[in-house]
Amino acid sequence: MRSHDVTKFAARRLARYPLAVRKASSSHSSPTTGLLFGLVLTLAAVIVYSFYTRSQLSGLRSLQSNLVDRDRRDSLQLLRVQNDLNSLGLAMRDMLDAREPYPLTAWSGQFQRIREDLDAALKLEESFSPAARTADQRQFLNQSLAQFWDAVDRMFELAASGKEKEARDQIRLTLQARQAALSTAVSRLLVQNNEGEELAADKIAKIYDGVQRQLYLLLGATLVAIVLTSLYLIRSNRRIFARLELLSAQRSELAQKLIHTQESTLRHISRELHDEFGQVLTAIGVLLGRANKQLPQSSPLHSELSEVREIAQSTLNNIRSLSQALHPVLLEEVGLESTLDWYIPTVERQMGLSLHYEKSGTRFTIESSAGVQVYRIVQEALNNVSKHAGVHEAWVRLMYKPDALILEVEDHGKGISPQSAPTGGKYERGIGLVAMRERAQLISGSIEYLPANARGTLVRMSAPREKVESNVG
Repeated sequence: MRSHDVTKFAARRLARYPLAVRKASSSHSSPTTGLLFGLVLTLAAVIVYSFYTRSQLSGLRSLQSNLVDRDRRDSLQLLRVQNDLNSLGLAMRDMLDAREPYPLTAWSGQFQRIREDLDAALKLEESFSPAARTADQRQFLNQSLAQFWDAVDRMFELAASGKEKEARDQIRLTLQARQAALSTAVSRLLVQNNEGEELAADKIAKIYDGVQRQLYLLLGATLVAIVLTSLYLIRSNRRIFARLELLSAQRSELAQKLIHTQESTLRHISRELHDEFGQVLTAIGVLLGRANKQLPQSSPLHSELSEVREIAQSTLNNIRSLSQALHPVLLEEVGLESTLDWYIPTVERQMGLSLHYEKSGTRFTIESSAGVQVYRIVQEALNNVSKHAGVHEAWVRLMYKPDALILEVEDHGKGISPQSAPTGGKYERGIGLVAMRERAQLISGSIEYLPANARGTLVRMSAPREKVESNVG
């Protein structure tokens, strides 16, 4: 079994793990129901208040148009009537003045003009009169005015017949009293209108106060709902993130266990191949060599034994190569850098790649367990280049920094999208990418998948120096 096949097997088991965890954690309540309930409650409150405000404003509009505006227009006409009555009072005072040189009949034209204006004002006033106006008040005003004009007509008839004294007596005893009564009635109606306007103003103020109070209540309730919803959302998010953190930690723990299990299995298989099969094939080769020496050169078995010995040696070489691929003994013997020096030319021959291997910085010794993880990342990255990039050239850079070890594998091929899990023939749900990330985390490092050369891929692994450097001097 090759190393990347084992990696894929372990990563498939890892990919199935979150689904099982999600099923196990499905019993946790979702905040969606509570949030929807809060949203519905808030919308219902806004809708109810909107209808309430609309009804209040409609009543306010009706009150202003049907009561306040009509009272004001009615009061204007009443003031016009009162002004005409005052003009009649002044005219009658002048008519009674003995120093006035004009006869009483000379005032008839002025009285006629005032009468026409009074009639017009009363007709308009009747159309604007408020609903609180009673029929008795309207009848009293009309009757009093009719009686006044009847008395005016008799007074002018007396004056026209030469009875100036009787006409003045008519003014003094009847017309002035009727004019005063009419003025009093009009003043009473004006007072009544003023009282109606005051009542309307009080109602309008109460409506405004009620709407304002309800607005404050709604704003307060909305703020309380927002605060409660926010607290509930924060609490739910904290629980969700806590569960996600727990799941992530469990997933990472499982991934690390799988990686350790994989490395242990590969090391065991590699040693078995090297020690057991290698020794057996070596022994077979030695026995074949001895047997071949004991046969004469002319024997037909001589060439056949030589051929079998070559096959055994070839098989031994393949087993040693497979053993090194599964778990290079060089990692434990000479370290990561020398192992990569051997592996890069080997993978060039095996995969048909053209690799550019660069090393930079001041070297420091890499601890063997950390070297295994870096070596596996190089393996997986080059395997991805060979299978998915669509190119046969790549760059491998090993950089020793004062505080970190950085590994880069770059190609100028098809590129990958680290945000979306690749599917189809390109990648199998990013299994290799997950394995590389978990291996980087095992040495407290990080890994990035960046675009290179507009559409290629740059895999960059960075690990702290204190986590990868060997303490053996």
